[in-house]
Amino acid sequence: MSHHTRSPIESTPIAESGPSASVGEHPNAITNRFYTYERVQDIVSFIQNIVPTKPEIAIICGSGLGGLAELITDKIVIPYVDIPHFPRSTVVGHRSNLVFGVLNGLYVVCMQGRFHPYEGYTTATCAFPVRVMRMLGAHTLIVTCAAGGVNKGYSVGDIMLIKDHLNFPNLAGNNPLIGHNDERFGPRFPPVGHAYDRQYLSKMKQIASKHSVELREGVYCGLGGPCYETIAEINMLRLLGGDAVGMSTVHEVTLAAHCGFRTLGLALITNKCLWDYDTTYEPVHEDVIRISELKANELQQLIYDFIGSVKQNPT
Repeated sequence: MSHHTRSPIESTPIAESGPSASVGEHPNAITNRFYTYERVQDIVSFIQNIVPTKPEIAIICGSGLGGLAELITDKIVIPYVDIPHFPRSTVVGHRSNLVFGVLNGLYVVCMQGRFHPYEGYTTATCAFPVRVMRMLGAHTLIVTCAAGGVNKGYSVGDIMLIKDHLNFPNLAGNNPLIGHNDERFGPRFPPVGHAYDRQYLSKMKQIASKHSVELREGVYCGLGGPCYETIAEINMLRLLGGDAVGMSTVHEVTLAAHCGFRTLGLALITNKCLWDYDTTYEPVHEDVIRISELKANELQQLIYDFIGSVKQNPT
């Protein structure tokens, strides 16, 4: 069923209803001062009044991959606009719904559309729904994304298991955890060296093998966007060990590691990146959506079976 009733707490952008900035204060510090533990609890309570069942799995759908939510049964759909203090996705291919229901025997919550810094949001704002889903009860996070192929051996349509990432906003001092740390969310200095769960990587390889799907396994590079990368930038990413590049995921996984999620990451290679100045091809978002839709069924089947494996072996 679809829920579409305005929340009793009017949804407003942080810029209009959040705290004022101090001179020199980092935007993420302002965001984290706004999304306090108590405020996140308020959001969770609002959702729980509509959805009494606790989800076990949280899913974030990348560009063009929101169709996974169509496989969910006994659905309850809450548009982002109805959730107090929730951002809205403005990108084509992101439907802006929080979808609850049963997927292969487990109760899930699915973000049908995510948020990106290039939309004007801080990385802390983009990632804070991860905390909401964790406080709702989910213990496993599945992140999917569309990405460009940095690795010359990758082809359009390949699916890459994310084994690690290069978080360039973080390296530039734009970590979503900047500001006051509430220990109820997680530790001040969280380790992220094993942010992508090794057991989950092995499980997904087994599932892919069963379906005769060849999975890539590599390093995802998270950049700010919205521009696609220059040839020099792609060649730099390759030298640094990057295999795929996109404009999302890394800040969400950082918060997931902070609050104790076990995380599986999957990147769909929707375009080949430029590395030759004689190349005339340029990536466009329409191609990203087109390839995502063409490969959606294959990726959805892998995730569907993975959730079944979590049900059978929850540890």
